[in-house]
Amino acid sequence: MSRGMERAPVRAVLFDLDGTLLDTAPDMVGAMNALRAEEGLPPIDFATARAQVSHGSNGLMRIGFPQAQGERLEGLRERFLNLYRARLIDETGFFPGGEAMLEHIEGAAMPWGVVTNKPGWLAGPLLAGLGLDRRAGCLVSGDTLPVRKPHPEPLLYAAGALGVAPAECAYVGDALRDIEAARAAGMRALAASFGYVCEADEHHLWPAEGWLAEPRDLIAWLEAPP
Repeated sequence: MSRGMERAPVRAVLFDLDGTLLDTAPDMVGAMNALRAEEGLPPIDFATARAQVSHGSNGLMRIGFPQAQGERLEGLRERFLNLYRARLIDETGFFPGGEAMLEHIEGAAMPWGVVTNKPGWLAGPLLAGLGLDRRAGCLVSGDTLPVRKPHPEPLLYAAGALGVAPAECAYVGDALRDIEAARAAGMRALAASFGYVCEADEHHLWPAEGWLAEPRDLIAWLEAPP
């Protein structure tokens, strides 16, 4: 988990949301299975669905209703999102060690924020429901700007909101687009191996600077000498 040589010290941390800062899979998969039940279908396997959660509604719709297209697909997607909104924080919370990770960052007087492709009408209430909106220095959602990850602009926008240079930010995410966005923004890219990745993702090949097997690994990474 080397941080490289002759790099600016990390002064802020940015996180992806689903599968990185929070374990949202139980509620997202639960909403999908509720929708399938409405359609007279059996539940989908949790482990299979979990691996798609970082891809949002698109990923879950692909496995929940693989044959749906056009208006039928969009109608199902809208119903899914409404079901999910009704249970945003029923089972959602930190991954083990996640609270300790945030407490360490905050104890070091280091600002942190969230950059997610999740729309603001879901991401905002989710953070607020868990009291994280009062702790996060910024929230950049999928509809904050005209572009989303893997475009670097959302990450650059977040760095500006925190008042920190991009080179002084670390970005943690569990999808290839997260790593690509961080590198394009000139940030330190860390892969959350504990997130919603599967063998097919080959995340060990991603151009990340480090891989975190659990949230606490970020503490060690931040404390390691440059």
